[in-house]
Amino acid sequence: MASAPTVKVPVYSGNDLKSTTDDSLAPYLTTLPRPYTFTQDHSKTNIRFLLGYSAVSIAAFTFYADRKLGWEATKSPWVIAAVSSYFILNTLLTYWIWAVEAGEVFRGKRQSGEMISIRSSTKKFSPLYKLSIQYKSSSNKVLQEKEIETSFTTWFAADGTFHPKPLQKWISGEIEVLRLAAKELEKKTGNVGDSTEVQEIERNQDNKSANKKR
Repeated sequence: MASAPTVKVPVYSGNDLKSTTDDSLAPYLTTLPRPYTFTQDHSKTNIRFLLGYSAVSIAAFTFYADRKLGWEATKSPWVIAAVSSYFILNTLLTYWIWAVEAGEVFRGKRQSGEMISIRSSTKKFSPLYKLSIQYKSSSNKVLQEKEIETSFTTWFAADGTFHPKPLQKWISGEIEVLRLAAKELEKKTGNVGDSTEVQEIERNQDNKSANKKR
């Protein structure tokens, strides 16, 4: 199996450090060994995109009206309504990002119904990365709720090279369900593989089972 490409970011860019770390969570959580695999829920992101693209479309329309139809056309009721809608959508988008998503970088559900929500945050000029994690049962009961924090240097080398394994080890050491998943991963790979290799093994097992049923 081909190795994953090396990711390198500027070590003094807090935004790059955070976004690279945030982006690595979904591939890890969605490739855990069964039955711990999480399927990512994109519903909040889809609503954000819908609000954002709607606002951009209205802005493009009013710009076209101003450029092509002239100033007088922009005074018509439907253009005024469009401009008002643009500001309303932008207000809703801002509210959605700050109050509803509130820094959430991953939301996923296991096949058994348990849901995990992970929010990340950093402070300006601080090397610390903070996660707020909530894990709920299928009946919406909170099974674990925890805030954890450590330095970006745990998984970023001095030259900015990103190493996902230390990040995964840190998270799995703090969250019970991920600790159990890490044990299952170790059992299936002999502590030498990763979660993507486990998925390949499981796919092969599924294909063999399907062929036997035929």
